[in-house]
Amino acid sequence: MKLPRRNFLHLAASAAALPAVSRIARAQTYPTRPVRIIVGFAAGGPVDIIARLISQWLSERLGQQFMVENRPGAGSNIGTEAVVRAPADGYTLLLITSTNAINTTLYAKLNFNFVRDIEPVASLLRTTHIMAVHPSVPAKTVPEFIAYAAANPGKINIASGGIGSAPHIYGELFKTMTGVDLVQVHYRGVGPALVDLLAGQVQVIFVNSAASIEYIRVGRLRALAVTTATRSEALPDVPTVSEFVPGYEASGWHGIGSPKSTPTEVIDKLNREINTALADAKIKAQLADLGSTVLAGSPADFSKLIADETEKWSKVIRAANIKAE
Repeated sequence: MKLPRRNFLHLAASAAALPAVSRIARAQTYPTRPVRIIVGFAAGGPVDIIARLISQWLSERLGQQFMVENRPGAGSNIGTEAVVRAPADGYTLLLITSTNAINTTLYAKLNFNFVRDIEPVASLLRTTHIMAVHPSVPAKTVPEFIAYAAANPGKINIASGGIGSAPHIYGELFKTMTGVDLVQVHYRGVGPALVDLLAGQVQVIFVNSAASIEYIRVGRLRALAVTTATRSEALPDVPTVSEFVPGYEASGWHGIGSPKSTPTEVIDKLNREINTALADAKIKAQLADLGSTVLAGSPADFSKLIADETEKWSKVIRAANIKAE
């Protein structure tokens, strides 16, 4: 049977509109089953706690369970690869950290390209690190520490949580920008590094505020500066490193990502819900307790942050010739 031209055009237009209607319907109904948030670190740490805060919010708002799944190992690369290989349907998400940007250059061979294979969904927060010293160090300010280090080249030990960890990379940036000669001492995690710093076996560390702030408050460690561009609300009297070393900035950050080619409608829906969470007073307070500040924005904003940070830390890693173990 031959269709009249008007009917034919109407059917053709309807058929062409089907994919768009399907995408909109999918976004409206998403999620229809549980969603996994993969965390590349062990349970109980700051990254895991942040993932569970946001997963609880999303579960309550979207009516499906958002489950945190810990896949630690290889500096978070195991968890990242699991998400890269997952279907691009919005049901497997990644808790992204600044470690992912560092790993892009730190590891010579990865089975994925982080920038290419992970779709930025939403940024979550920035974390403050503190330049802290043992009380035996005769320096109460950053300029005094630089002078002390210059007078004692190769004699001051700086602790890190391992090769390529944030304390390591942030310390290398400080060394590069000030010209001081500090000896890197690597530990298997920040916990053991802090134990030796508290005992005076090492003299300085660039450490996450969540891990160190209580030691600073009771006087077991001395905070010389925070590494972020602005002062920390938790330690308002502590200056920034950049007040003495212009241009220095080093902060951790977290966000949510998904496999490349995840539907835009799903990404936008997640982004809206996450930004709503970051505007909530209770969520803000919980993140502040972890020494963090909210970092809301669009997927494009998060994509730019990832690109900028990847480039920034690649220069530091190459200049210091740092290679993963």
